Amino acid sequence: MRRKEFAMEEWHEIESFLSEMTFGVLGTVGEDGYPNLKPLNFVYTDGALYAHGSKIGEKIADMKRDSLVSFSVAKEYALIPSYFTDPVYACPASAFFKSVIIKGRATLVEDLEEKARSFVSFMHKLQPEGGYDPVTLDDPGYVKQIKGVAVIRIDPDDISAKFKFGQNMKGAKREGVISGLEKRGLELDEEALRLMKAYCPHHKED
Repeated sequence: MRRKEFAMEEWHEIESFLSEMTFGVLGTVGEDGYPNLKPLNFVYTDGALYAHGSKIGEKIADMKRDSLVSFSVAKEYALIPSYFTDPVYACPASAFFKSVIIKGRATLVEDLEEKARSFVSFMHKLQPEGGYDPVTLDDPGYVKQIKGVAVIRIDPDDISAKFKFGQNMKGAKREGVISGLEKRGLELDEEALRLMKAYCPHHKED
């Protein structure tokens, strides 16, 4: 698997982001040649991405015909209006975000143990507070449900990521964005400021 020459610290950030996010978009190759996009819950564990759903339908048919797929995950933290840095022109308008794109091959998991492990990971991620009996093949009720659902495993061939938080900004432009976010105070503005300082190579110079 090629990781776009990510340093280990950067790879840790990517894995942390994938662990944080619960929703992404699966891209398959449609019968007509167009990409088919399906929003899905997912979990990334043991070097692979897992999703689940019905055993029939467009995405399953697509994957049986062509196993090459992509999966994208993104989170927007802050819209950056142009007037933060320019009182006249619209061009500086931007956004701060994280995004990860995985390209790989999809497999329908048939092994019940692997399917069960994926559901354990799903429940830890999506319902960490518990409130359900442990997922185990010793429980006939779970065996029936696990057999009845499709589990998709995507083994990555390529993982790329873009974390955009004004890394190219310096001086007055950067200070204008910081001041604008501090004054605006929307729900994710504080987090955007933290990430801006964490990822911006110039912040120690100020």
